[in-house]
This record gives sequence, structure tokens and C-alpha cells, in this order.
Amino acid sequence: MSKQLIKGLHHVTAMASSPQQNVDFYVGVLGLRLVKKTVNFDAPDVYHLYYGDETGNPGSILTFFPFRNIRPGAHGLGQAATTTFSIPKSAIDYWLKRFEHLQVSHKPPQERFDEVVIYFEDWDGLGLELIANDRDQRAPFTYGHIPLEHSIRGFYSVELWESTYERTESLLVKLDHQFVRESGPRRRYSTHEKGEPGKIIDIVWDAQKQYGMDGSGTVHHIAFDTPSDADQLAVREKLLTSGVRTTQVLDRQYFHSIYFREPGGVLFEVATTPPGFLYDEDKANLGESLKLPPWEEHRREYIENLLQPITLNPEKYASPS
Repeated sequence: MSKQLIKGLHHVTAMASSPQQNVDFYVGVLGLRLVKKTVNFDAPDVYHLYYGDETGNPGSILTFFPFRNIRPGAHGLGQAATTTFSIPKSAIDYWLKRFEHLQVSHKPPQERFDEVVIYFEDWDGLGLELIANDRDQRAPFTYGHIPLEHSIRGFYSVELWESTYERTESLLVKLDHQFVRESGPRRRYSTHEKGEPGKIIDIVWDAQKQYGMDGSGTVHHIAFDTPSDADQLAVREKLLTSGVRTTQVLDRQYFHSIYFREPGGVLFEVATTPPGFLYDEDKANLGESLKLPPWEEHRREYIENLLQPITLNPEKYASPS
């Protein structure tokens, strides 16, 4: 049996408008930890903000490029349209009350594959869900302002909107995913035979849907986790041999990356587990300082002057009593 090269989800990267509004939602409302404050390596006048669990473990990391004057996006085909978080079953009422209290746009709970799902959107309209389950043993952010028993554990899954599923399924199989189950137009795949949280991709296919439009409130790309540089090179060779064009390996400071598009148009990445977010900050101080790649350090003052200052204000979003 060949070695499994892909372990599950690594991160999801989306686009936003206001960086302060973005921090307020993901730190304040959802209680995630800001684990890294850096810049878009390809556009250093734009933040790259990383949110996750206590140390930013793969499978917990949602990241954003907040662009000035970005147009609003539209959800549709060719997108990773919904990013889903895992919460305990007992936390459903807490989050419903919290969303009501903080006026977060959301839908009533629904059932999917015997689990309760709450759809909601951030203040840019990004499609998000909470899935309540008792299968997730990952630790949350232990000293955040959300009570531990209700805290987000990390990603549950990512939902791809496609016009059909066959070609995307074929690529997912090359990335160590297997078909788990289906319901109507939803087909579930996972790198784990039973579909563990953080290892799931859902394809929702409907040829009648409109294609999406990039902009704020849409996902830029999704990344899969691979344990090492050697494993990443093996994935790359496997893809190239199958006729999938990929980039060269790129150094993203906290992981190494390759990028390629799946047949439906969603941008995929394979990212290495190391070095991780403790590479240039200790655990207690993650996300506190602006971190620049070495080749931009000589322009620090210039770059800092281009960026809107952001502050953490979790006390503004205290839990409802």
C-alpha cells in the first residue's frame, strides 16, 4: 500500500475588505486566535492575517487578504463556497444565542448526514458553517474569551460548488481522498475512511448554478496538508505525471507550497506541515507583531505606513449571559 501523502485540510484563504472588521469578526465573534499578522508576499501593502487554534495547527487555519476598495464577490460555481467549522454538539444553543446577540446573519439549524449544521456569513458575506458533532478530539484555543466547552475545534470541511463532480473527484482521489457518502447533489470525500473533522471535502454539483465572481467574501484557495518537503515533492510529481500543471515549490515562510487548479476552477494548494507559526514568534506572543519576510525587512517602515493599524478588542464581543 502506498504512503498517504495528504493528511487533510491545511488552511483556507479568503478575501476581505476592512482588516479591522475582519479581526473583529474572527477574533471577536468566533473566538479564533490571531496566530500571525504578516503581509501578502505578492502584494506587501496588503495584510495576510491568519486565524486558528492555539498554535495554528493545520486544519484550523483560516487566512485573509483584506484588500482596499475590493469589489464584493458573488458565490457560485468554481468556488470553495462554504468553509465549515467543527463545534461540540452541546454548543448549538450557545452559538445560536451568540449570533442573535451580535446580529450575525445566519440560518436556522439543519440536519446533514445526521449532524446539525448552522449556516452563517461574516460581515463580507463569506459563506461559513458550524457543524455540531462529538467526533472531534482536537483542543480549542484554551484561553480565549469563548467558553472552552463551546469553542471552535478547527475546520470540519470545505464545500466546493461544481457543475459536475467526476473530474474533480478524480483529482481528489489522486490527493488521497476517498468517497465516503452522498445525499442528493452532495458527495463527500475524505482522507479518512469515516470522514474525520478537518479531513473532509464536499462537492455540491448543480449545472444550473451561476458561476461565482471573485471579491470580498469569497475564498481565494484551499490548501491540503502534507507532512514534509519530500512528501510535497512526491505529490507534485504524481500530479505532473497525471497531466496536472503545478507551480514550483514556493516558500511561504510558515510552510512551503505548490498551487494548481482543479478541473472545476477552484485553486488548490498543497502546503507542508512545518515550519509552522512558531517559526518566528513564541507561543505566548503569536500574532502580536507584524512579521515580514526577510526580503521585505529593509522596507519595514514604508510597509507599516501603508497598512491600516488593527487592534484586538475581544471584550467588545463578550458572551451573552
